[in-house]
Amino acid sequence: MKSRFVIAALILALIAPLSAVASDYVIGDGDVLEVAVWGVSELSFTARVRPDGKVTVPGLGEVIATGKTPTELQRELETGLRRLVKSPIVTVSLLEITNNQVHIFGGGVASGVYDLNRRTTLLQLLCQISDFAQADLSRAYLMRSGEMIKEGFSELFLRGIAREDIVLQAGDVIFIPLAEEQNVYVLGAVMAPRFVVYREGLTVMEAILEAGGFNRFARPNSTVILRKVEGREERIEVRMNDLIKKGDLRQNFRLNVGDYVIVREGLF
Repeated sequence: MKSRFVIAALILALIAPLSAVASDYVIGDGDVLEVAVWGVSELSFTARVRPDGKVTVPGLGEVIATGKTPTELQRELETGLRRLVKSPIVTVSLLEITNNQVHIFGGGVASGVYDLNRRTTLLQLLCQISDFAQADLSRAYLMRSGEMIKEGFSELFLRGIAREDIVLQAGDVIFIPLAEEQNVYVLGAVMAPRFVVYREGLTVMEAILEAGGFNRFARPNSTVILRKVEGREERIEVRMNDLIKKGDLRQNFRLNVGDYVIVREGLF
């Protein structure tokens, strides 16, 4: 009897690293499980989790597997089998994973289903998407079990703020909307008044340079940004000469989608 438990302990020590890797994975419909009961081959089995989330366990009948981690299911089976086996030792292994998917939709990027073959964070998944030109990451969000758990991906993906990252789970849904407005408008005393395609982090200096810079009638210290904020117009005075000649970086405001940059003219 003693030798039996010594051998069992050695086996558990060997499989512990594998259990740790899978401990966070949540079993889903369609996954294939291998359940082994040490020393009792009649109670060991392999089964695919049915659409109702259950597997048939010898001696116990129908048991819900979906929604549990392998460790949680293992403990539940050990408890249930105690009426059949003295001190049962159960291991639950994943032979096939079919339910570890994340869904992306919203129009800002191509909708699709991504398989999570390993531990994957939101940033790692976003890096797999090729084109964000039409996406509004500031309004993107992540849903889990019907609840929004993260809103806005700009700080993470565009500014590299790692604390905004999050580990994804099977069944997560990511919404990335289409940006409603893609332009910033530069008008007034510039060489080529035009719209500038908005990009995250665009500054007033960059927008003016893309419009050819100031013309000879410009009064750079009389530049203004017109911005819509919750239905009302906001005016931001910009002293561009202070930025250019004095290096006052406080004047190099970041622009928002839909902003108008107007460079006023002087008589001389």
